[in-house]
Formats: sequence, structure tokens, C-alpha cells
Amino acid sequence: MDLLGLKVYGDVTVADVLVVVAVILFAVILAKVVTLNLRRALADKIKRDQLELLTKIVYWSIVVIALISVAPILGLNLSGLLVAGGIAGIVIGFASQSVVSNLVSGLFLMIEKPVRLGDQVEIEGISGFIEDIRIMSTIVRTYEGLYVRIPNERVFTSNIVNYTGNVARRFEYRIGIKYNDDVDKAMEIIREVVEKHPFVLKHPKPDVFVEDLGDNAVILSVRMWAPATEWFGVRMKLLRDIKKKLEENGIEIPFPQRVVWFANELELKK
Repeated sequence: MDLLGLKVYGDVTVADVLVVVAVILFAVILAKVVTLNLRRALADKIKRDQLELLTKIVYWSIVVIALISVAPILGLNLSGLLVAGGIAGIVIGFASQSVVSNLVSGLFLMIEKPVRLGDQVEIEGISGFIEDIRIMSTIVRTYEGLYVRIPNERVFTSNIVNYTGNVARRFEYRIGIKYNDDVDKAMEIIREVVEKHPFVLKHPKPDVFVEDLGDNAVILSVRMWAPATEWFGVRMKLLRDIKKKLEENGIEIPFPQRVVWFANELELKK
């Protein structure tokens, strides 16, 4: 018998029906368990409506696979539907490559977690805060307050710089002082200012040392660590405090100097 592309061969026994029912019940239970665990794992990572859509896709995918697998037991030949479905699937697949790629990339981002909500990141030259991680795209709010939507495929395959991914972050200054100033005194003043700041970490210990002897100044390097979330504020405040403290103690930050010789003066000296 041929009905809507489904061909039935032979007789179906009660045992066959029981096997089919058992397989379908098992598939339904398995689908519920998988979707339940999926809800728990992603409840705080994606929005509720997106989570509902994802769980429904997973649930019905398991059930449909089970139905296809037991069809031959009932004597159903799905070759006609499978061929038509295969052709339609190829067409749809080519048309939705980017959609599927973004969906899969979004799932990998949620599993791997290279970025989290609120992180300060740079992705493909776009810097800002992670506002949302959706199934298809990631939302970044730039430091200028702009809304930027980046497809998950580009996020997953690009280099991600996460400025707050680690607990602490190091930064440094290069400060020049005059050659006739007391280097040890300047280093002690800088070290004192740095160590007094409440957000500068004690471990690793701040470091102050002579880095270079420049054309117009002795270059001091100042390196320290601060909590990643407070890094920018600490960096801005400390540089101002160091400059003020050095000036209060008579240590100046020199400016470039040049000696210029005029041709006519050289001629007169001859």
C-alpha cells in the first residue's frame, strides 16, 4: 500500500507495536531529561524566551529521530519522504549556513565562557562592555555608549581580549627625572605613593627601578598590579599623585632640551 509517499509492507504484530511504544516513551523521557538539564545549565546565561526555543528544538529533535528509527518496525518505508526532505534540507542548509553557524557558535560560547556579562572586552576592534550573550549574537556596549551587535560566529572565531577576565591586571608608568636629581629619593617617593593606594596589590609587590638613561632624563619604570575592575581608576589617580608628590619634594620632570648653533656665530668665532 502506498499512502502519501509511505509504503507499508507485511503484517504488523502486537509485539511490534509494543516495541514502537516503548521506544517512543523512552525518547520522550530522554528528551525531558535532556531539556531539564539544559534549562538548569543555561538558566542564568540566556534569556527565557531564547531558552524556551532552544529546549523545544532539542526536545522535538529527539522525538522525531525516535519516530524515524521505529518506522521500519511498522513496515513504513520513508524513502520517498527522506529523499524529498533531503533535497529540501540541502536547499535550506545552503540558505541558512550563517544562521546555523551563529547558533552553534553561540552554544560553544555559553559552554566555553570566554566572556561573561559585564566583562570589558575588545572583539574585532570593538571595545566595551558585554551587555548580552544571545543564541545568535553578542551585544557590546562601547565606552561611548553605542549598541553593537556582533554575530556569534565572528565572536567565536576572532581573537577576544578580555580586560577583566582575570582578577588582577598589571600596568606601568615610565617617568623621567632630571640627571641632577636624587634617583634613590625619587624612587622612594614613588614607591611610597604607590604602596599607600588601597587598590594596589601587595602581592605581586610594586616595583620601581631605573629603566633607561635617556637623552634628557633618567627614565624610571613603575610597575604594579590592581584589581581588574578598578584598574583604570587606579591608573589615572596614581599618575597624578606621583607627579604632585615629586614636585612637592623638588624633583622635576624635565622637558626635551636642544642646543642650537647658528652658522653666523660659528663664523665669528673663527
